[in-house]
Amino acid sequence: MHVTHVNRASRARRRGALLAAAALLGSVGAATGPASAAPNATQIPAAAVPRPECSSAFRIEQKLDGGTTWRMCWRYDTDAGLVLDKVGYQPKGERRPIRVLNSAKLAQIHVPYDDGKADYDDLTGAGFGWGLQNLAPAECPGGTVKRVKVADLGVINGLCTTTRARGHAYRLANDEGTKVWQSQGKDLLVYTVNKVAWYEYITEWRFSSDGTISANVGATGSLAPDDYNAADGRGWPIGKGARDYATSHAHNVFWRLDFGLDGSSKGRIEQYDSKVTPPNGDGSPTVRTTRTPVTKELAGDARAMRWWRVVSATGKNKDGHARSYEIVPGASATHAGRGFTKHDVYFTQNRVCEQFASNNIHDCGARGGDSVDKWVNGENLVNPITWVNIGFHHIARDEDQQPMPVHWQGFQLAPRDVTAMNPLTPADLADQNGRHNHGS
Repeated sequence: MHVTHVNRASRARRRGALLAAAALLGSVGAATGPASAAPNATQIPAAAVPRPECSSAFRIEQKLDGGTTWRMCWRYDTDAGLVLDKVGYQPKGERRPIRVLNSAKLAQIHVPYDDGKADYDDLTGAGFGWGLQNLAPAECPGGTVKRVKVADLGVINGLCTTTRARGHAYRLANDEGTKVWQSQGKDLLVYTVNKVAWYEYITEWRFSSDGTISANVGATGSLAPDDYNAADGRGWPIGKGARDYATSHAHNVFWRLDFGLDGSSKGRIEQYDSKVTPPNGDGSPTVRTTRTPVTKELAGDARAMRWWRVVSATGKNKDGHARSYEIVPGASATHAGRGFTKHDVYFTQNRVCEQFASNNIHDCGARGGDSVDKWVNGENLVNPITWVNIGFHHIARDEDQQPMPVHWQGFQLAPRDVTAMNPLTPADLADQNGRHNHGS
């Protein structure tokens, strides 16, 4: 029964990917991708307008409200899908772009089923890259759909770049109540849609005017019809009565981030933990926060009041503080079923062969292992790679059909001391760095 179930499901997923690919073959046009060599990690020279680091077809540049400009290059990989390279952030008042990431991409979507009869690696085992979907203009409101050349398929209108409002960027009223400073934020969105059998995955990157980067994957499409199995006792009744059960499963999504803060790959990792001590007598609780340098490879577990940041090896803001980005995981159901899914973040020494968090298809040698947990083996972190794992336990519901509403899972990279003040600070508050006039 075990082998039969796995083979049937595997055939179905492969068939779905191939059908999706076949539907895309009718696309027309021509495009070529940029070279996939390692990004240039040199410092960007000071200039009013920086030299483009890729051709116009593969360059994304967007100036947002408030004066922030984001720049990056994109390419497409038939295993990882969308890859962003040379991601730079230039807030108002900075003479040159601040490099944030050398590269960023999905590193796996691992889908184990609760009955133990199926376990998928959607990126490297189920045709994720070949399932890139054509996007109609209506799916990219107010933006541009770029053409993507996919090996063996041709050109797909598959990459959307657009902007989208996100509500308040900030709000501040003075103490007298006579003035309010407020701004409505806007994000640059970059996304693709990839079909794997019945699921469709939206790979979305958001770049905010305050320097925040958000990475999200949205799962939509359809519940797999082969999963309607009332006999396994591990699903949820879908449809009339209790006849059909959709088998519960997990989506463990991994991202691989190669930071290049200020043009250097030699950033350092720091972990922060805060301990709350109950009050003694009538006093208030006290909290002590400690910093732990992460000098060797680490498999890290998210806990209350714990966080990590990646710190620039060379750059400081105008206050003299080291620039860094904080990793802010979203809601996650950590899956303990595999070694590589047991932890929430990994920091490994950069090795070219280590590209996918599980079922790594690159050759790392006989003892190299094929998953990220095997790569945490005590090496010193000189050029660290950051891996983020966000899990979702999908227990289906009636509302998941038909089609399935988008379920999002992801994380943020929040700037910490990248600029001396909020990069959106209005001009009449720009002198209030440090001790400020309360509320005004």
